[in-house]
Amino acid sequence: MSSIDSGLRNLAANTLRALAIDAVNAADSGHPGAPMGMADIAVALFAEVLRFDPSAPNWMNRDRFILSNGHASMLLYGLLHVSGYDVPMSELKRFRQLGSKTPGHPEYGLLPGVETTTGPLGQGFANGVGMAIGARMARGRFGQKGYSPIDHSIFVFCGDGCLMEGISSEAASVAGHLGLGELVYVYDDNHISIDGSTKITFTENVGGRFLSYGWQVLRVDGHDQVAVRQALEEGRAEKKRPTLIMARTHIGYGSPNRQDSPKAHGAPLGAEEAKLTKEKLGWTAPPFTVPAEVSALFAQAAARGRAARERWESELKTWKAAEPELGAAWDRFVRQEIPSDLAEAALKAAGSETNATRNSSAKVLNAIAEKVPGLVGGSADLAESTKTLIKGSGYVGEKDDARNIAFGVREHAMGAMVNGLALYGGYVPFGATFLTFSDYMRPAIRLAALMQIRSIFVFTHDSIYLGEDGPTHQAVEHVTSLRLIPGLHVWRPADALETAMAWTYATKEGKAAPHCLVLTRQNVPSLSRPASFKPEDVYRGGYVVHDPAGAKALIMATGSEVHVAVEAAKILEQAGTPIRVVSMPSLECFAAQDAAYQAQVLPKGLPRVSFELGRTGPWAEHLAGGLAIGLDRFGESAPAEKLAEHFGFTPSAIAERVKAFLSAPAAR
Repeated sequence: MSSIDSGLRNLAANTLRALAIDAVNAADSGHPGAPMGMADIAVALFAEVLRFDPSAPNWMNRDRFILSNGHASMLLYGLLHVSGYDVPMSELKRFRQLGSKTPGHPEYGLLPGVETTTGPLGQGFANGVGMAIGARMARGRFGQKGYSPIDHSIFVFCGDGCLMEGISSEAASVAGHLGLGELVYVYDDNHISIDGSTKITFTENVGGRFLSYGWQVLRVDGHDQVAVRQALEEGRAEKKRPTLIMARTHIGYGSPNRQDSPKAHGAPLGAEEAKLTKEKLGWTAPPFTVPAEVSALFAQAAARGRAARERWESELKTWKAAEPELGAAWDRFVRQEIPSDLAEAALKAAGSETNATRNSSAKVLNAIAEKVPGLVGGSADLAESTKTLIKGSGYVGEKDDARNIAFGVREHAMGAMVNGLALYGGYVPFGATFLTFSDYMRPAIRLAALMQIRSIFVFTHDSIYLGEDGPTHQAVEHVTSLRLIPGLHVWRPADALETAMAWTYATKEGKAAPHCLVLTRQNVPSLSRPASFKPEDVYRGGYVVHDPAGAKALIMATGSEVHVAVEAAKILEQAGTPIRVVSMPSLECFAAQDAAYQAQVLPKGLPRVSFELGRTGPWAEHLAGGLAIGLDRFGESAPAEKLAEHFGFTPSAIAERVKAFLSAPAAR
C-alpha cells in the first residue's frame, strides 16, 4: 500500500476537502472544518485499510465505518462518491436540500455505505461498540471449528464533542471491559470546539482516560497519511483491546483565515475564503471535480475489497459444505428467520395465571429465545428485576457463544449499543431497565425510531405501583413521553396473553420499527375475553375486552389498569349502566388500523373514559370530550395497595368517577 506516492495522497485528500468546501458553499450551510481536517485520515483508511465493496455494500464480513462526528457528513459523502458507491455527484450538489440523500447529518437507509444515523454526538461511538459485540458473538457462535465467517473490524471517527458526551464514557468502559479488539477509533484531536479552544472546556488527559478503560492508545500526526495508515493497521492487529488513535489535526486545514479557528466549524467558507484556500492547497479544478487519478486510486481499493469478498464467499461455501449444521444456522442468522409458530410458543409459555407482566415477559422471552437464536440482550445491571436473562446462556465476555450482555449501569450507552446490534444484522436485540430510567435512553430510542430498526427496549416497574421506592422511581410521564416519538411502538400489555403477543409482534411482525415493552412489577390477573377474540387482535393495538349489551359508555385502558376498568364496569353494570371496556396495549398500532375498525372498537356517540396511571393530557385526541382518569402529579412512597386507595384507583372509586361523569350534562 505504501507505493502510493505523496503527490497522489495529497491530491486525494484535497479532493475530499474541495468537495466539502464546494457542497457547503453551495448549500450556504454546513460544517467544512472537520472534513478538511480529517481528509488525510479518511484517505489512509479508505484507500489503504478499509475492506469494503461498493457492489455489495452489505456483505456480512465487510469492515464497518462510522462517522460519529456526523456534522462532518460531507467527508463521508465525498468518500462514498469517490469510492464507487451509488452516491452520484448530483447528490453532493444537493447537499442539505429538500429531498436529497445527503442531509446535514448522515441518515441510515438513504445511501449505501451509511452504517448508522449520526449527529447527536457520541451515539455513533456507542453504536460501534454494539456492532463489535455483535461481531464477537457471531465469532463465538460460528467460529468454533477452526474457521469463522466473521473477522472484520469496526472503524469509527470521533471528535471532541463525542468524547465529552457521557455516552462515550459508558460505551468505552464496556468496550475496554470486554476487550473488543474489533474496534479502531480515530479521535480528531483538533483542539477546537464551537465556543473556542478546548482549553476552556476539555483539558483532561484523553489518552490516560482510555488507557484506564483498557484501550490501546496510539498518537499520530493526522496529516501524515503513512503514519495514520500504520496506526490503523496496528489497531486492526490488536485483538485483545480496542484502539484509540489520537490524531492531531488542524480544523479547516488549508484555509488561510479559518484554520485552527472555531469559524471553520459550522459555517461555509464563502466564495473568497474558498478561493484563497484552494490556492493554498494548489487546487485549480472547477467545483465538484474528482481527478481521474483519484478515482483510479479508490477504484483500486474497491477492487481489493471485491476480491476479498469473493474469497470470503468461496471460503464460506467450503465451510458450509464441511459443516452443514453450522452453515444452515449461519444462513438462518443472516436471513433473520423467524418461525411461523412463534406466537403459539409465546402464548404457551406465558400461561394464564395471575402474574406480573415482567414475570410473564421472562417466560415469553425465553420461549422466543429457543425459537430465535438471534434474540440477544441484557439489562442495565437489573436482570433480576427486569427478568430479562436468557437461561442456559452465559454473559458475553465469559462464554464464547453467550447471548446475555451485562451492560452495567449504563442506560444511555445500552440504548445505542442495542441499536448497533440491530444495525449489525442477524440479531433481534433488547435492552432493559426501569421505565423511569428511559429518560437516560431517550436519544438512542429516538434515533432507533428515526432509522426504523428493530431495537427492543424492555421497561419494567411501569407506574406508581412499584410502591415504596417512591416518586423518584415511579413513572408518571414516561409512557406519554415515549409515545411522542414518531415511529416508535409502545406496548403496555394488560396480562400474560398481551405480553406474549406484544413480544411476538416486536420480534416478528414489526421488523421495521423499534418497540418499547412497558411491564408491571405487581401482579395482574388474566383477563376474560369475548368468545370472538383471537390473540392476533392484540396486534391491532386496541380491541374490546368486555362488551355487555347496550353499553352506555366505554372505558379505554392500558396495562394494569385494564382489569381495574373491567371490575369497575361490572360494578356499574350491576347498578344498571353497562360499560364497554377496550384494552389498548399499543396506541400506535391502533392508529394504523383502518377507520372502519377504529369506529367498530370506539363507536362515535358513545361517551368515552380513558384510564391509565400517567399524564392524562395526551388522551384528549381519543376521548372526544370524555373523561381522562390518570395521574398528573408525582406519586408517593407507600405500598401499591395503599397508593391505589390514596389516589382513587380502586374499582369502586373508578366506578364512582365514571358514574359522576355520565350524570353530568356534558356526557349526555
